[in-house]
Amino acid sequence: MSADVAPEVSVPDVIAGVEPVQSVRTPIRLDYTYVPGRSLTAYLKAMKDKRILGGVCPETGQVAVPPRGVSPLAGKVTEELVEVADHGHIMSFCVTHIPLPGREDLKPPFVAAWVRPEGASIGFIGLITGIEPDECRIGMRVRAVWKPDEELEESAENIPSWEPTGEPDVPENEVRV
Repeated sequence: MSADVAPEVSVPDVIAGVEPVQSVRTPIRLDYTYVPGRSLTAYLKAMKDKRILGGVCPETGQVAVPPRGVSPLAGKVTEELVEVADHGHIMSFCVTHIPLPGREDLKPPFVAAWVRPEGASIGFIGLITGIEPDECRIGMRVRAVWKPDEELEESAENIPSWEPTGEPDVPENEVRV
């Protein structure tokens, strides 16, 4: 028998002829506590002050948002944090046409985009509002829509969405940098 072929499976006589199970539905729950490290803690604290921080890769100088504590590009520890702008551009996006469980406030279709804040090399995902999904495009300049000051917390949810600025798009050759 070849090593890449599984051995034939035989059914015991006691269950021969029994209808095979097609699927199993069972409730499942996973409770856990997440404790952010130094970089992400600093990022979340800055978000309460309407500031966005990124981690600087010591090897390449590229800035990742949010900071991860380790450069996703070079695998080096990132000690330096820098503030980036609360505006940037869309690098890619997805129009979702089905409801998202737990987000009844999002009525399909809606747009999720990879937003790269100005000053960052690597951005993050954000909801795009203030525009019809078919008008969204790569390179479109957007700005953060912050929660009201009295609702700000140490949370990435302080930016519930991003909206177009109305400025000219970023040139295509700069979007892919």
